[in-house]
Amino acid sequence: MEHLIGMKKNYLVYLIAALYILSGCCKDKSPSNETAPLDFYFGADLSYVNQLLDKGATYKQNGEITDPYSIFANEGTHLVRFRMWNNPLWTKELYGEDGTQMYNDLYDVATSMQKAKENNMEVLLDLHYSDTWADPGKQYIPKAWENITSIDVLKDSVYNYTLATLNYLESQGLVPAMIQIGNETNCGMMYTDAPPNFPEINVCNGNWSSYKSVVNSAISAVKQFNTTKGVAIKTVLHVADIKNVDWWFENITSGTDAVNFDIIGISYYPLWHKTIPLSEVGDNVATIKGKFNKEVMIVEVAYPWTSEGKDTMPNLFGGEAPLEGYPFTVEGHLKLMTDLSRDVKNAGALGIIYWEPAWIAYPIKTLWGTGSSWENCTFFDYNNNASSSFDYMKVAY
Repeated sequence: MEHLIGMKKNYLVYLIAALYILSGCCKDKSPSNETAPLDFYFGADLSYVNQLLDKGATYKQNGEITDPYSIFANEGTHLVRFRMWNNPLWTKELYGEDGTQMYNDLYDVATSMQKAKENNMEVLLDLHYSDTWADPGKQYIPKAWENITSIDVLKDSVYNYTLATLNYLESQGLVPAMIQIGNETNCGMMYTDAPPNFPEINVCNGNWSSYKSVVNSAISAVKQFNTTKGVAIKTVLHVADIKNVDWWFENITSGTDAVNFDIIGISYYPLWHKTIPLSEVGDNVATIKGKFNKEVMIVEVAYPWTSEGKDTMPNLFGGEAPLEGYPFTVEGHLKLMTDLSRDVKNAGALGIIYWEPAWIAYPIKTLWGTGSSWENCTFFDYNNNASSSFDYMKVAY
């Protein structure tokens, strides 16, 4: 027991010290914007934008260099999603001696949220609970938590980290509208290469009870924050591929330890997730919304507007055959996003968020090399000028 208490104290000291160091990141401490909730959000994940701007990238609208946050706001974006990692030191180390800061940590996210706020866009904060990418293929434990052996200490760590994050952001006048508890948590969180004694929270191995206790701890922190601050941040749980929704959310919402959350978040990449065809997404969203009595949001989607790349980094999409009726052209790209937005909006979805539509070809450093593997899925042409792909946000659905 003394060992567990010591771990808790050390963790809290580390966390408080870190937050104290970061306390000067944003000078504007005015209250967050108070806007009436929308019935449908057009969103964009812009998590790479700060790094791109920091390294010298520029964006254009009508041929004029323009701030990208302003471009998105002017084109109809209501909600910006930002991923946050616990301690992504590697994002600084990639630059060697030229590394000056981490990206997608608390400091960077606060900077991003400030820019979103200045452009009257709300924020979905995407907590990965990892120092690096979390997705269906990997869920690495934050290094600071690797030596935890008790589920109670893990729950306590998640609670305190979540609450401290929100308290810090609130102190800067940057309260998010929504917060995501984990990213693409198809099999849970914090299980990849886990030490032998780390608590098992991999739901694909049947560890639903322990996983739900950790998620409930995070949501308890959000509820505590909401009560104390008089706000109403909505909580999002997120899985990849619509085909996984029934199984996953039946488990997370069942039993005496059922998780009480607000929004079902889904990744839907039509070139990867082919079990549910594009034409049936709306019907599935309506069924999910009715069955679970939750709001539903597509929190990640993307599609290529060309099969050609601009830089030397291989692109993730573009080598496949395009969907019938949706060629890899700007027109095909716009048609797909218009049709999908219409279908999910008519089905009662809360919104649709496009993943990284501003990750243009520019020599930033990533885990996969230098450049972008996504420039052919953005909303910008190869002169970095805003394209008509934005226009689906302006349709009178």
